[in-house]
Amino acid sequence: MAAHSVTPTAGHQASFQLDHRERMRWHFGAEYPRPFFFPFTGPSGGDLTRMGHPGAPNHDHHQSIWFAHKDVNGHDFWSDGTGNQIRQKQWLAYEDGDKQCIMASLLGWYADGDKEQVEQELVAALSPDGSGGQLLDLQITFRTVNSQPVSFGMTNFGFLAVRVAKSISVHFGDGELTNSEELVGEPAIFGQFARWMDYSGSVTVLDEKGAPKTSTEGITYFDHPSNHGSPAHWHVRSDGWMGAAPCMHAALGIDPGKTLTFRYLLHAHGGDANIERSDALYQSFATSPGYVVEQSKRKHRSWDVRRGLQ
Repeated sequence: MAAHSVTPTAGHQASFQLDHRERMRWHFGAEYPRPFFFPFTGPSGGDLTRMGHPGAPNHDHHQSIWFAHKDVNGHDFWSDGTGNQIRQKQWLAYEDGDKQCIMASLLGWYADGDKEQVEQELVAALSPDGSGGQLLDLQITFRTVNSQPVSFGMTNFGFLAVRVAKSISVHFGDGELTNSEELVGEPAIFGQFARWMDYSGSVTVLDEKGAPKTSTEGITYFDHPSNHGSPAHWHVRSDGWMGAAPCMHAALGIDPGKTLTFRYLLHAHGGDANIERSDALYQSFATSPGYVVEQSKRKHRSWDVRRGLQ
């Protein structure tokens, strides 16, 4: 049996396990406005993300780790209550392994009377980092549908957003925002470019005797240099969220029959932000090949996922 696995479960979910212990879960039920990952755990096993904003009930769309955009062909896929929805159309592959586990799925972004605006292929690969943490490698590829162009309008909101746990945030906890340029805090970082962003703070779990145990953990969010506009400008907040914003200063478009790919990496780590560690991980991520999803020649399989796209 492979050490790492991803398995579909009841309730339209998929469980990602490293060394036979769940570290992340994908939720794609039709009852949600968009799919999301929750939980996403650190070395202690505690949650590094949360569902919703700790102080604002109108921010329920902040669902841990999720994909969205404020303006797709004029439609808002960021906010709740718009009637627009991102739905998983089908899963393509689940790959278990001794180095990582991988899921590939196909999502549709629907608006304007349930008309599909753009198609999103998602590859999510989870692997251990060798120090009790984990690495989530995400590749998203957008494709046009029905021979229609796609416009992603100018906005701070999209494509990959992360809402950290309350205790890790600056405002509600004791956390700290740091970026690759060694800037600290929302006022210095907001809107600035960076290769990566880190949010770290306290995480408390119960030990074997049921007593609370607190450690410092966090998430480093990497922007791949092949992404449009890299290094990204960032939308970050002291209340606990961060997102690379490739459309912060200009709109993006996809011509009919073309694609647009983004790659991101999330590192769940122990300790505070570490410049040397994150710079080394960035270099490794920057030179790693991306993923190709292709029809399988293996028996009882429709699709395979392999490394190969630079």
